[in-house]
Amino acid sequence: MLDQKAWQVTAGSVVLGLLVAAGAVAVAGPWDDGQRKAERTWAAGRDRTGGAHPGAPAPVRAPARAPRPAPSAGPVLSALGADADDSPADSGTVDGSGAAGRSHTGTRAEAGEAPINLAKTLGPLLSRPALGSVTAGSVVDVETGRQLYAKNAKRPMTPASTVKLATMTAALSAVGPDHRIPTTVVADEDGKRITLVGGGDPSLDTRALGKLADDTARALRKKGVKKVALGYDVSLYSGPRQHPIGPNDNIAPVVALTLDEGRLNTTTSGPAPRSGDPAGDTAEEFGHLLHARGVTATKAAAPAKAPKDAKRLAVTYSAPVSDLIERALTESDNDIAEAMARQTALAGHQPASFAGGAKAVKEQLSKLGMPLGGTVFTDGSGLNRKDKVTAGLLTSLLARDGDPAHPELRPVLTGLPVAGFSGTLLDRYSGRGEGPADGLIRAKTGTLTGVNTLAGTVVDANGRLLAFAFMADGTASPTEAEQALDQASTALLP
Repeated sequence: MLDQKAWQVTAGSVVLGLLVAAGAVAVAGPWDDGQRKAERTWAAGRDRTGGAHPGAPAPVRAPARAPRPAPSAGPVLSALGADADDSPADSGTVDGSGAAGRSHTGTRAEAGEAPINLAKTLGPLLSRPALGSVTAGSVVDVETGRQLYAKNAKRPMTPASTVKLATMTAALSAVGPDHRIPTTVVADEDGKRITLVGGGDPSLDTRALGKLADDTARALRKKGVKKVALGYDVSLYSGPRQHPIGPNDNIAPVVALTLDEGRLNTTTSGPAPRSGDPAGDTAEEFGHLLHARGVTATKAAAPAKAPKDAKRLAVTYSAPVSDLIERALTESDNDIAEAMARQTALAGHQPASFAGGAKAVKEQLSKLGMPLGGTVFTDGSGLNRKDKVTAGLLTSLLARDGDPAHPELRPVLTGLPVAGFSGTLLDRYSGRGEGPADGLIRAKTGTLTGVNTLAGTVVDANGRLLAFAFMADGTASPTEAEQALDQASTALLP
């Protein structure tokens, strides 16, 4: 065991080093051993169009470097110049984490010793009146999978937006981080009837649609066509378009063809007034863009399936799924989350609907060995109160996302908001880089009326990367509940 002085030096080095790293977050995004953030690479997805090449596969942008496993004690403390303690890894696993048995090097206290008595520390914090009538918690050592703390960890509770951890893990596992989602224009033989075919790209924006119009107009000019009948096809998705919560500023109707997430203002994240007919509006805008390029387009009054014999005229692709997922987690984007559930459904040969997506996500997580007892998925975003997961499942997901055997899942960890620096944690804790937790905690938030959740990662005093999940039901004040959850996660810091 490290003596008190050595422990203080080690813990101080961790905090100092990570604060230095956190300083870089304000400029370049969260520290993550070189893994890019969606905000930094979003522009790369703009170069995503192609001309008429029937049957050509979607271009795949290779990442600058392969995804790497989450940082653990050795790499973190070695980089900070701390003295190493070659104690063996802790024993024991959390169901489904798959992390036990991995080799361990680097600084930590004696095997099995936590830096603080978590039961004694977290017990009172998770029993505060601000957290309502029922609370649950789970803390896991990501490297070993060892459960360090559990309170009602197997009790199914409403997760709110933390269900996105399940959705995104399943999507990355099902389609891979480099998958890109197409939006296509097809034409009949003479090019006088064209169809805009939605592939479910939740990131389609005016710039991308404009490039698609460029390529379409260019291809039509080669055919000598200046006037077309424009149809649009959204048949890829099935089932209800409207989320069960009804029309809401937090999500557009879920269809396979949507421009700017159906937003009726210039915002790119958060609540906004939404279109009631995103597909029709997108087709109408595409017609205007073609007209500006010298092609007159008469838009169909309703969507219809593209003719079977139609040939591809032009195509645009989304940014890689890894980028979409990072953005969705950082900003808690419900539209991207529902799109990822449907991409998982398509990969699993399920209907691309709320029900099909929920079933496919659960099946994919089962393949990953996740503990799914009591789990109920009804959507991909967590807006539905009927969703139920356990705190144990959330920490198992985070542990699996950090498993070196599954580098494809890494964007879930790199997409987590950073306390005081990004996304839904920008103004949490003490806020904007000034609090003791700022830059050191990465976590997904979840909020519905009476429900508050928080699940993420932190490096403790022993240099262990911990996954935590705290869930509360029956909360009266979201502000007070958030503060209580923030204090509970801060208690895990050195």
